[in-house]
Amino acid sequence: MGKLTIVTTKGPIDPELATIPFVIATAAQASDNEVVMIFQSASVELLVKDSVNKVNAASFPPLSSLVSLYIEQGGRLLLCNPCLKDRGLKLEDMIDGCTFIAAGTVVNEIFTSDRVLSY
Repeated sequence: MGKLTIVTTKGPIDPELATIPFVIATAAQASDNEVVMIFQSASVELLVKDSVNKVNAASFPPLSSLVSLYIEQGGRLLLCNPCLKDRGLKLEDMIDGCTFIAAGTVVNEIFTSDRVLSY
């Protein structure tokens, strides 16, 4: 159908706003859409190996389940490299499937998307 890019900025301290983008992403994938998620600011902390299992928002599936489903359905996890560096995070700290990116990739993903959603 189309391509949706979701830009997230909310980290583990706000479980609800950190989880909702994954709910939207997996719902869009279920409707045969390509989905790309871009993580900036505190949201990069969601994908640290130990953190992903600790984020749970009431009334939503656990974040770890949503992340797994998103990846299984072909979703891409694009993480802001400067945001990671600011937090002292490296690729080996992150769950499998993460790609480090910079501003050029963000711009490209946005301009090649049918829709962009920001959280």
